[in-house]
Amino acid sequence: MRAKPEQKNIAIKLRKLGLSYGEILKRVSVSKSSLSLWLKNVALVKRQRQRLIKKKLAGMKKGWEARRATRINSIKEIIASSIKEIGGISNRELWLIGAALYWGEGSKEKNSSPGCGVRFSNSDPAMIKFFLRWLMEIIKVPKENIYFEIYIHDNYRNRLEEIARYWSEITDFPANSFERTYFKKNKISTNIKNIGKKYHGLVRIMVRRSSNLNRKIQGWIEGINNYCGVV
Repeated sequence: MRAKPEQKNIAIKLRKLGLSYGEILKRVSVSKSSLSLWLKNVALVKRQRQRLIKKKLAGMKKGWEARRATRINSIKEIIASSIKEIGGISNRELWLIGAALYWGEGSKEKNSSPGCGVRFSNSDPAMIKFFLRWLMEIIKVPKENIYFEIYIHDNYRNRLEEIARYWSEITDFPANSFERTYFKKNKISTNIKNIGKKYHGLVRIMVRRSSNLNRKIQGWIEGINNYCGVV
């Protein structure tokens, strides 16, 4: 249908009032291409341009927030579905999970320095809790044989007491179980997000008189490798 001259006049008047194309199209039934042609020479004052820019940014923000909410809901659904897939876990499965975890995060004995005990280092509270459970419930290591070291950056030295208390609560071990603290001198990467109050350093779980246990864990790891045919 051919646009009427009065539609063009109305569109121009509305544009001069500072309305956006979208706002005008709601009042004038015409194609966007025709509207663009009519309004290409209609100038706006600074205040009107600022309003349109503000409106555009608000629209973009609303779109970002909607997409973010959709993404978050999608992530939650995927995680919830994945949790259900796990179901129950047997002690044997926990044993294998712990051995694989130690493979990635634990200290191994080397031919050049024999006698290394069990040492497991991480900054993830959930991983620390899991490994402690693995040691005490699956491997049957007595609680009194377990102790800890804390590693923090030197510029967080003034938060040492707070950080030690945090790990004491996470591990459910008394403060005197944290026998040493080491201060790292290197700079903190600007890409790391767990800084400031979120920063609690790294904890090393250690087991007394555990050289043979370390060797045993190494054997379990090699057994997993042999079964999977990777060695």
